[in-house]
Amino acid sequence: RSMNTLADIDWNAWTPTMRGTLMFVLGDGQALLIRKKRGLGAGKINAPGGKWDIGESLSACARREMLEETGIDVHPLGCAAELRFVERDGPQWLGYVFVARDFTGSPTETAEAKPFWCDVAAIPYHQMWADDAIWLPKVLAHRVLSDQPSAPPLVYDFLFTAGKLLEHQPSDQSALSL
Repeated sequence: RSMNTLADIDWNAWTPTMRGTLMFVLGDGQALLIRKKRGLGAGKINAPGGKWDIGESLSACARREMLEETGIDVHPLGCAAELRFVERDGPQWLGYVFVARDFTGSPTETAEAKPFWCDVAAIPYHQMWADDAIWLPKVLAHRVLSDQPSAPPLVYDFLFTAGKLLEHQPSDQSALSL
């Protein structure tokens, strides 16, 4: 079946090749971000995150990746978004975005990432993945800045070809896939 537009996708049959998490630590109008030093997205700015290991919960994955990349331990408030990345010619990704306000330790540079605090109003979207500028402000407004940590997660769909964003839309799906 062709994947020319998001409308062409049979979401019941779509299977992600990889699943992963992102973890945003937020406080006092700031977000903890990283400059990725190696691997997928090297050179880009993002939140700490990575691939989910079979057998671990999604929140445990987000917590583990945060510890590996920044040296801090977080206590996730919950899942703020599910992101479905359809790549016409490559791996299919299913991503989960978590937020946290509380952590222990201090952010420390690792072999994978250089962490830094950034004002939420000055997030450098031009140095991030193209889709981040679409969903992250909505997640922040919906879940974090509105101070409604129990708001339901947002679900977004993205269509790419060779890494170039072609189309995006909020999903009408009301529950998380996992």
